Amino acid sequence: MDTLRIVVADNESIIRMDLKEILEEAGHTVVGEAIDGVKAVELARKCHPDLVIMDIKMPEMDGITAAKIISNEKLAPVLLLTAFSQKEIVEKAKDSGVLAYLVKPVKEANLFPAMEIALSRFKEFAELERELEEVKNSLETRKILDRAKGILMDAYSLSETEAYRRIQQYSMSKRKSIRDVAAAIVESATRKR
Repeated sequence: MDTLRIVVADNESIIRMDLKEILEEAGHTVVGEAIDGVKAVELARKCHPDLVIMDIKMPEMDGITAAKIISNEKLAPVLLLTAFSQKEIVEKAKDSGVLAYLVKPVKEANLFPAMEIALSRFKEFAELERELEEVKNSLETRKILDRAKGILMDAYSLSETEAYRRIQQYSMSKRKSIRDVAAAIVESATRKR
C-alpha cells in the first residue's frame, strides 16, 4: 500500500493516539485528528486526505452522518470504526456511503486490509461515475447531432449521410467539435422559428 494521508476521528483520545501510532509506524501520515463528526468533515474538506478513519459514536455529529457528507462530496473513502456490530448500525453505515467497517478494538491485521478495500472501492466508484458521465455526454451529443442532421436534411434535401458529412467538414474547417457545430445548427434553427 502506498503512503497515505489520513484523517482520524474519534472522541476517545486514547483510540486516536493508538490509531495514529499504528498508521505512522506503517509509513502513513495522519494529516488531521477530530473529536467529532463536524471537525472530521471540516478536516476532510481542508486536508483532502486519501482516507478518513472515523468512529460512529461521536458528539455534535455522529460518524454515520459525517461519513454521508464526506461520501456525497466525494472527499475521501471512509472507514468506520465502532464498538458495536449491531445489524441496524451496519445498515445505517451502508446507506451512508461507507466503504469499509471495523469493530473495535482495532487490530493491525484487520485495519490494513479494510483500508485497502475502502480505497479500492472508492477508486472503482470514481471510475464508474466517470464512465457514466462519458456515456451521458455521448448520448447527449448523439441527440444533438441527430437533430442537426434532421434540420439540414429538411432545409437542403440532403441524405442523412450527406448531412453528417457537411457537419463533419464544417467542424474540421472551423476546428470545432461536431457537438458544438450540431448545437449551433439546432440553436440557429430554433431561433428562426
